[in-house]
Amino acid sequence: MTQDTIFSPFFATVFLTLLVWVYMYIRRISFITSRKLTPNELAVPGTLAQISPPSVSNPSDNLKNLFEIPVIFYALVLYLFITKQVDTVYVNAAWVFVVFRTLHSAVHCTFNLIILRFYLYLFATLAVWFIAIRAALIHFGTID
Repeated sequence: MTQDTIFSPFFATVFLTLLVWVYMYIRRISFITSRKLTPNELAVPGTLAQISPPSVSNPSDNLKNLFEIPVIFYALVLYLFITKQVDTVYVNAAWVFVVFRTLHSAVHCTFNLIILRFYLYLFATLAVWFIAIRAALIHFGTID
């Protein structure tokens, strides 16, 4: 397996973030124009969040989420690539992260069933922690 294989799930996560960002702005702009809100009405930080329905605020919240655990994922991918440790196990775990993170974003940005979103987030995050723990154990010589 080539080391750069790990960048496919890496860029998939980057593009997920881009899609959520675009979707968030579509929802926000539609809301602002439908309510005929002026920039002055939104000048105070947090105003838009206070007056937005979930269909507008959820994509924004999801975008913020994509700068939490995924940041650890990005760092781990770079670490694995730089140290030439990319293997099938890491790549598969990375794809598990991407799939569940994508499903989490889809749920969060649309019908937002909390319990489903929770489990999707849990499985995605467990994949990242698996990558982190395995890499740390290998780094410290605990496993090969």
